[in-house]
This record gives sequence, C-alpha cells and structure tokens, in this order.
Amino acid sequence: MNSKEIMDMTERYVLHTYNRFPLAIDRGEGVRIFDADGKEYLDFMAGIAVHALGYHDPDYDHALEEQVHKILHTSNLYYHEPLALAAKSLVTSTALLKGSCGSDQEQGEDEKALAKTTGLSKAFFTNSGAEAIEGAIKAAKKYAFVRDGHAGHEIVAMRHSFHGRTVGALSVTGNAHYQEAFLPLMGGVAFADFNDLASVEAAVTDKTCAILLETVQGEGGIYPADPAFLAGVRKLCDERDILLILDEIQCGMGRTGTLWAYQQYGILPDILTTAKALGCGVPVGAFVLGEKAAKASLAPGDHGTTYGGNPFACAAVAAVFDIFRKKDIVGKANAAGEYLAGKLDELMAACPEKIVAHRGLGLMRGLALAESCPAGKIASLALQKGLLIITAGGNVLRFVPPLIVSEDDIDEAIAILEDCFSAVRLHR
Repeated sequence: MNSKEIMDMTERYVLHTYNRFPLAIDRGEGVRIFDADGKEYLDFMAGIAVHALGYHDPDYDHALEEQVHKILHTSNLYYHEPLALAAKSLVTSTALLKGSCGSDQEQGEDEKALAKTTGLSKAFFTNSGAEAIEGAIKAAKKYAFVRDGHAGHEIVAMRHSFHGRTVGALSVTGNAHYQEAFLPLMGGVAFADFNDLASVEAAVTDKTCAILLETVQGEGGIYPADPAFLAGVRKLCDERDILLILDEIQCGMGRTGTLWAYQQYGILPDILTTAKALGCGVPVGAFVLGEKAAKASLAPGDHGTTYGGNPFACAAVAAVFDIFRKKDIVGKANAAGEYLAGKLDELMAACPEKIVAHRGLGLMRGLALAESCPAGKIASLALQKGLLIITAGGNVLRFVPPLIVSEDDIDEAIAILEDCFSAVRLHR
C-alpha cells in the first residue's frame, strides 16, 4: 500500500486516540526512516526515545532472529535462559557509576556483592513502562504493609510528571489534563513540586510509603532534577523509611550521558523503572528493586504477568546490553550529546525571539519556545523538510535521537531547523 492508503485505512479501523503526523513509516536504516512512498527522513525522535541503537543494528537483528527460531513464549511458570541473562545485565548495570556496562571480566568479579552494595538487586520484567510503574507502586505499598502490618499507605508524586496511561500510572501523573475524564483514580496520592524540596517535605506524612519522580522530567518539558533536590529527597526517604522510586523509562539507558541518569547524582533509588530503549523496539519494561525492597515486598502471588519477561523480549534486552558494552554506546552518546548541546546553544543565540531556553542532559534535550512560536508548527515544518522531531509540555521542542547519531546527522538536523525557524512568523 502507498502512504495515503495506509493512512486512510488506519483512520477507518483504528480507534482515534492519537493525532498522528501525516507519515506512514515503512522501514528504517541507521538513523533514517523511509515512508511507504520511499521518502527518506532523519529521525530525531527514535520512536519517542526507544530506538537507542537506531535501526537494524546487525548484532541486535541476529539475536532476535536466533530467538525466533527457538521459542517466543513460555509463561513465567518455567525458567529460560534469556530471562536469566537479561535480569543479570539489568541488575548489574545499576551499579556502574560511569555509565559503561563493563567488561565481561568485570561483571564476573564478586557480582553478587556488587549488586547488593552499590546497585539494585532484583528485576521484574513487564510489557511496558506503564506496567513497570504499576509494579513499582505495588511493591512500595506491599513494603509498607509488611513493615507496618496494615494497608492505607500513600505516595508522593510530582506535578507536571508523566508516568503512563493505565489507572495506577495515571494516578501518579501530575497533569490534570490527562486525568480529568477518568476520575476518580487511585487514591492516596499527594503531589509536590519538582525541584522544590520544601514542597516534597510538606507533602510527606506518616502514611507515605514512597516518593516517585522522573530523574529528568520528559513530557513535562525536559527538566533534569537539581542535584541538591535529589540528594535531599534521598535523605528524606532514608530518614523516614520511605522508598525512592525513580522513573527512568525515558531518560535511562544511556540517553543522558550515563547508563542511568541517577548515576550522575551520586544516589541510588530503592526502585528503578525502565522501558523504551531497554528493548530498542521490542515492547518490554522492568522495575528493579534494591535489596531492602526486594526482601520485604512482593512475594509469590502478589504480582504477575503472562507475557512479561518472555524469551523474545528478554533476548532483545540481553542483546541491547551486550551491544551497549561492546560498542561503547553510552560513551558515543555522551560525546554526541555534548556536540548537540553546543549546536542548540548556537541555534538559540541565532533565534532569541523564538527560543527562550535550552535544557537537558546528554541526548535528551529541549528547546523551550516563545508562546508566539508554536513548537507543533516547527515540528510539522521539520517533517515536511525530512526531519522527525517531537514536542513536550510547555511549548518545548524535544530532541531524543538514536544514541548512535553522528555530528554530521546533528549538523543536518540543525540546518533543517534553522530553515523552519526562519519560515515561522511570530504570532503576537
């Protein structure tokens, strides 16, 4: 089918919950995608921060092809090798503060002690980021139930956050626009202001079992946590025996310049949620618990999933970590992030009436635009010129390209954006 036929059929048969761009994607290669009519696009949104390895990394493709010829699904009533390998890679990765996945030799040296003293301890695989948040919420509530002997505990989340569309995840998403049609949601959630420690302290009560936040707010407008704020929240959790849940579904897996964004802050969460680039295209998420939470929260019968952690998804996860390690994906992303940051600063300086701020870490960056310059308009113009880019809350243009993006790719994207900003007239 051509692009028009695909779009027409989609509109006829698919529930209209997305206002899609007029683009029917057919295939990808590297950091490029091609539509059904053969037109080429430079991809700076990576499936919303999913395709960290770009498209068709040969080692990734080979790992998936091998697993297809073995088995796709077993249920969680049995053991299988991909689950063991994926969990080992994920758990041990949380301990490596410089963002590298480490060498095979390093991962074999006293691995158990490493995970328990400087990293997290146990992983649970889900099918999505929202499911990872659901599991983290349940783990925190069960931890407090075991500790106190009763239910009725509460969670503190952040305003302007985004954690997913399921009822539980929506309940801790600090945006009334997403919530209002679905009230009442899960109770026992208080909201505080991100990067405002006093606001968090005021929201905590004797019933609080967890504080949940994104290390870098994504949908809310690309806001990294302030180091003093995150350190203060960690201290508060330690003092009150509250679990710190860090949502790194979008900002994790090397996107901010370290494997996990929290590794730049010198703190460790009690529970980490991840998805998106964890599978680099295969739908998979996970929540990872520290030893304290793992020992005294979810037990057999408390939580489960039919598809979560299946052999195909776990083969993808294991391959992603292996490729990250062998090809130094995080190091390359860190260098590319520095280059992109410089180019965005130059673009902002060239368009002072249209670009008001530049925020972010690594290859997760945002340009906050003036109200008179709609980010959606820039994204639409960029699409016409062969660049895929998306927006975030607060009139922000969001940059989350594949982590393999080159300086030449960045230069090409900036040149397209320069044309787009030049073409947009300010709305006074």
